[in-house]
Amino acid sequence: MTLAADISGRTLAVGQAALRIEDVVAIARGDRRVEIDADPALRARIESSRRLLDDLSRKGEAIYGVRTGVGASVENAIPDAQLESLPLQLLRFHGCGTGRILEPEEAAAVVATRLASLSRGYSGVRDVLLDHLCALLNERALPCIPAEGSVGASGDLTPLSYLAALLVGEREATHHGQPMSAADALARAGLPPLTLAPKESLALMNGTSVMSGLGALAFDRALRLARLASALTAVASDTMHGNPGHFDARIAELRPHPGQVTCARWIRDDLDRDRDAPEQVPASIQDRYSLRCAPQIIGVLLDALAMARQMIEIEINGVNDNPMIDPDAGEILHGGNFYGGHICFAMDGLKNAVANVADLLDRQLVLLCGRDTNGGLPDNLVARTGNDRVIHHGFKAMQISTSALTAEALKLTAPASAFSRSTESHNQDKVSMGTIAARECLRILELTETVASIHTLAVCQAVDLRKGTAQARRSVELHSAIRKHVAMNDADRRQDHDIHTVLALHQAQELPVGGLEGAP
Repeated sequence: MTLAADISGRTLAVGQAALRIEDVVAIARGDRRVEIDADPALRARIESSRRLLDDLSRKGEAIYGVRTGVGASVENAIPDAQLESLPLQLLRFHGCGTGRILEPEEAAAVVATRLASLSRGYSGVRDVLLDHLCALLNERALPCIPAEGSVGASGDLTPLSYLAALLVGEREATHHGQPMSAADALARAGLPPLTLAPKESLALMNGTSVMSGLGALAFDRALRLARLASALTAVASDTMHGNPGHFDARIAELRPHPGQVTCARWIRDDLDRDRDAPEQVPASIQDRYSLRCAPQIIGVLLDALAMARQMIEIEINGVNDNPMIDPDAGEILHGGNFYGGHICFAMDGLKNAVANVADLLDRQLVLLCGRDTNGGLPDNLVARTGNDRVIHHGFKAMQISTSALTAEALKLTAPASAFSRSTESHNQDKVSMGTIAARECLRILELTETVASIHTLAVCQAVDLRKGTAQARRSVELHSAIRKHVAMNDADRRQDHDIHTVLALHQAQELPVGGLEGAP
């Protein structure tokens, strides 16, 4: 497959071209509209796939989920009189999701990912269903999907049943972020409820699109986190009089892991100083590991992202429901492409790499808060200088918070795939748990982004305390941006609002942390 070429425009043609992670993220955020590719060859394959399914069904061929029951009920033969009712029954009995409702952006990523798979033309769905999926995204009419309830094989049956339910006008949805009934959301989007044809509810539900959609969003956040962590390392090194030689290009090139090479370059760029700025004398020939080894730690995340990109994008664009229809050979293919093992592996790997970045930043904050380790800054970065200095505590509690957040992130790194268990009458006797891994990855990202927000406030406090001598490029730019929104901490005060402000700036990509040159 070629790459979708319209990323710079407003509309992406789906079906023939492979979507990138960036495409899914743009669709999820509402920055791109979608349509089914008008290529006659694709349209013919979609039609042939559906026609073959109908023809074989009329001849009485045993087609899973059409002429048979599902799962361990596969031995149940479906009589002609019940063929039209089965799609509704399938989506209704899977309406047992629990937990938080996915955010609209997350739900849109799920719909986009399901659309990418079904529009390949091997799933036996009609044009009208694919057009409805495009309209849901373009009109921001999105299913309310409970996050819990998927074992990741057969795909994401329970959460994807909420997408199928929206198409028929059942359950709940949002329209431009406003909660309402599915029927009302369809009406506002100008869409009639669909009557699902045989196999269409199964095609919608029996795939890996929840874990893949969430995985695409996790990838995007993890990449931006890696750049932020590199920038923060540079400012921490600058303010603690670290040794910039630790980031020399020759060191990374002698063990050329691509992520390490890229991270070291980012940090070197961030440590650049104006020609007129005085050079700093390092406090020590060798800094502690959380500074010295930052490229080797953040670099692991960057290399994990390179691996994850391939797995996520293959999954997004792959046909992952069951059965599949080969219209050229005239055959129905029964298999297991719904198994989410690749996404689970990618998400479990990202979980570990992201949590280690949280640990890195937490350790750097400990260095920043200790006079013996921060190059002569005040203990806990206390800015107070008067007689009442002893009753002020600076970043003491902030460091405790990062410890708690980091501990929770590290606790969640246990591989989800290791908790596979037999279910559904031992038909699904080996499952991926990929959706759990994706959800845990997003939670670890949330925790680590918060650690990074606290770290951002701390290094900006350190820049203030250096009284104009911290002159690295990133120190100057980041400090200037933060001080437009958050004042220096010159006396004990609540700082939770400060944390939320910085976190929001990061999430809105409004912090000057440098570009992503060389990113995976």
